[in-house]
Amino acid sequence: MGRSVKSTYRAKRDLKRGKNGMTPISRREVLAGLAAAGAASIVTGRSEEPRSVVATNTDHLSGDERHKHADALLRYFAANAPLLLRAPDGILKHPSVAPSLPGKTYATDLWDWDTLWTSQGLFRLAALQHDESLKQKLREHVSGSLLNFLEHASVDGQIPITMNADDPNPFRNPKRNSTSRNQAKPVFGQLGLLTCDQRGETGWLAPHFDTILRFYDSWTTHNTSSIGLLVWGDDVAIGDDNDPTTFGRPFFSSANLLLNCLFYEDLRASAELARRFGRSKDHDRLTAQAETLAQRIEMYCWDPRDSYYYTVDVQCVDRRAQLIPTVSRGMDMSWKSLPLKIQMFTGFLPLWCGIATRQNAHKLVSTNYLADDRLCAQWGTRSLSSRETMYSLEFSSNPSNWLGPVWIIVNYFVWKALQRYGYKKEADALADKTILLLSKDLEANGSLNEYYHPDTGAALSHKGFMDWNLLVLEMI
Repeated sequence: MGRSVKSTYRAKRDLKRGKNGMTPISRREVLAGLAAAGAASIVTGRSEEPRSVVATNTDHLSGDERHKHADALLRYFAANAPLLLRAPDGILKHPSVAPSLPGKTYATDLWDWDTLWTSQGLFRLAALQHDESLKQKLREHVSGSLLNFLEHASVDGQIPITMNADDPNPFRNPKRNSTSRNQAKPVFGQLGLLTCDQRGETGWLAPHFDTILRFYDSWTTHNTSSIGLLVWGDDVAIGDDNDPTTFGRPFFSSANLLLNCLFYEDLRASAELARRFGRSKDHDRLTAQAETLAQRIEMYCWDPRDSYYYTVDVQCVDRRAQLIPTVSRGMDMSWKSLPLKIQMFTGFLPLWCGIATRQNAHKLVSTNYLADDRLCAQWGTRSLSSRETMYSLEFSSNPSNWLGPVWIIVNYFVWKALQRYGYKKEADALADKTILLLSKDLEANGSLNEYYHPDTGAALSHKGFMDWNLLVLEMI
């Protein structure tokens, strides 16, 4: 959930060398041993230890099994959906949507992209349940969530990442964080289009559309790199918090695929909104901007050797004139970025949003997803390849851990990517894994959690989390 607040991070414990000078055991070997032993959890220091999900062959569910597990999830979501709908409170003048159950972590916050996914899942729930009353309430609360964000935009268009009833921008409070340069992730066009579709009209959003356009201008003005891709200012609340291609790296150096693919999708959504508003010039401009961004992602992020899309480092600067001014320049520096060759789930995002060519998509899936279990695990898609040296499944809340655990939003992105490019069998298998994982967690622990062990299915974080877990309903 983009919660990488600049505070003291939990210290990692070193694995010590064994007796008689034996080679130390790696973290990955320890984790593998715990998984093989059926450990219920590999985390420590939590007040509430969720029980382990029983390992099951999740490649395919029979029709009856799928119905049983899907029905359990539907009942749970239907019972708890009303608890996510908050009344206006403090500076949040409009009703809004919470990402977690009352009293649980994040329950009092309003988050940027979390609001999009929670709302999308809730609308899907209302459709599956044929619940017109819930749908009507959602129209009011999702619209209100978006208006809460847009009405707290700065003069130059910047919108906060998160808010609560007492603080309109916790990450920009000088007493807490005076250095953060990040703002909300680009999701408000998508949230606006979703809500307009559900309401069946656009008039409510029309007066606020220019705020969304100023929001885009603030991104492109302050965060556009020399190659035209957007970069994060720093690693605070970037969504996939400790993604090694951004976390801990220099300011304004990481053209992260999550940021750029979200921006592409948001431009396209706002282009459609502009068309509905009768703003043809804005429609054409936003469409062209999205197409240009797609071309740059394909040009700079696709790696033909690895058949994978990578986030790129854009801080490639020729300093010869500064460092050796008396020496002839010679060959020009022909590159402006370098791929950060770390296989995060974000490599699937150009497939999720349709930027990838069909040829590249098939190469990526066959070479990096279907060939082995480095990304495709027993209970879904690993957020980070198990072959990366930083792969880790330990619990962390600050930053939240995206170094291998299964997140339902990751499963969702990859599921949509597989569907889009014709991998129906593989998409169905991933849907079955996701449905079974959440159903088993519900059976074992009485609620859902934020992320999971990819090999055992054990819940690793934050009981009571709802948020993008609701997206499993699109897989039913």
